[in-house]
Amino acid sequence: MDLLKKRILQDGKCFEGGILKVDSFINHQMDPILMKSIGVEFVRRFANKDFNKVMTIEASGIAPAIMVGYLLELPVVFAKKKQPKTMENMISTTVRSFTKDREYNVCISKDFLSKEDRVLFIDDFLANGNAANGIIDLIDQAGAQLVGMGFIIEKAFQHGGEVLRERGIHVESLAIIDSLDNCQIKIR
Repeated sequence: MDLLKKRILQDGKCFEGGILKVDSFINHQMDPILMKSIGVEFVRRFANKDFNKVMTIEASGIAPAIMVGYLLELPVVFAKKKQPKTMENMISTTVRSFTKDREYNVCISKDFLSKEDRVLFIDDFLANGNAANGIIDLIDQAGAQLVGMGFIIEKAFQHGGEVLRERGIHVESLAIIDSLDNCQIKIR
């Protein structure tokens, strides 16, 4: 997706340790025109898949997931990083955030994820796949079916995408970063 790649090269910032900061247009301040284009591209790439629910994890996956859900007129559900006192009938798992270097217990109500659901997961980043694996665990616990995973940016050098694809999961990444060595952004 050329528009996204251009923005990453123009406005993305690289930090030591393999961190790419895109907070000026994706995950703090958002560019709604870019986000709409991202949603359209995910819809195009998953057009041959049969799913009835879009899922993400809070917070940065919500905007692209909402765009996909809006375009396809499907419900969007997100895994929460804190259990609300009002949440009953929930399932949970632990995920580790690469960027924040901490673990989260994420949860979702079984009222919104069940064995009838065929799920498309959408998120902002794929690094080593920890969040993706946590989502897969939640989907499995609910008895739902994962039909695909879409990521705005995949950091290929952290191998999460490779592992997911080896498991037979349909993964689509709109921009694949091959390297951030010496803080130079190299996009495939």
